[in-house]
Amino acid sequence: MTEQTVIEIDGGACEGKLTEARRLLQLLGFDSERSNERSAYVLLALLELGPDQEWTQAERSMLRTVQIMQWLRDVYGKDYAANSRETIRRFTLHQFVEAGLIVQNPDQPDRPVNSPKWCYQIEPAAFGVITSFGQEGFDERLAEYLAERPGLQALYAREREMNRIPVQLPGGKKIDLSPGGQNTLIVQIINEFCERYTPNGEVLYIGDADNKWAIFETESFAELGVEFDSHGKMPDVVVFLRDRNWLVLIEAASSHGPVDAKRHRELSELFRGSSAGLVFISALPSRVELRKYLKEIAWETDVWCADNPTHLIHFDGERFLGPYS
Repeated sequence: MTEQTVIEIDGGACEGKLTEARRLLQLLGFDSERSNERSAYVLLALLELGPDQEWTQAERSMLRTVQIMQWLRDVYGKDYAANSRETIRRFTLHQFVEAGLIVQNPDQPDRPVNSPKWCYQIEPAAFGVITSFGQEGFDERLAEYLAERPGLQALYAREREMNRIPVQLPGGKKIDLSPGGQNTLIVQIINEFCERYTPNGEVLYIGDADNKWAIFETESFAELGVEFDSHGKMPDVVVFLRDRNWLVLIEAASSHGPVDAKRHRELSELFRGSSAGLVFISALPSRVELRKYLKEIAWETDVWCADNPTHLIHFDGERFLGPYS
């Protein structure tokens, strides 16, 4: 038999610390959902505060969601299932961020939304209040913090906005995307590819890791006869060339692969009702990146590399950049 680690946990101490954490969240102004057991556990994890420790012993740890879950498993014996990670992120951590209780990625504010290193840390002013919980002067510090918090929330909101990537669409509309990841390549697609190869094109869709549908012109798609299955995985950018009646489907292959045979079938099925001809584009950051995927790229598609924006690579000799019947 393999040796197993046995965690000795004082149930009474755990329950007492959990009750204190819930009470503290309520005093900080959180509603019942954000001061429930899950939220209290997350707060304790971010503070790395064990059942027998005093609030003055809290730490300002910088933890990822998986690390929060692992710490709770090790210290409190609270074993959240792997599929609970999204619940913790969306219904506790996100709310804590919006309230200014915690900050995201203090070590790298422009970290891509889909990065596995995405992390959280208690905000300094909030930490000062938390560590005084149960101590003389706590009520005064809490009152001062609550009076200042709207300003802190506005400050961190401005900082988050400053890290977003602005982009202007061909028609003049301006949007911004979350930083890093494939969105850097998406900006190049809009600014470089669309300007050269889809002039006067109408951008009907742009995906964003932070906002799945940064642009989603559902009425325009409906006019083309396209209705989407909510489970269908959209391409990263869709452009409609009205004068040619082309629907250009672009995959930004910086964080995932290009249009291979499987993806070609998926997109063809997703847009099967389109009255416009389908054009499939794999957009890559560079020709160096292209080498990884040469064997995978589907025939009857085109490839564009951002480091050589004036050229296209066509994977068939029948026609250059156009739909196939």
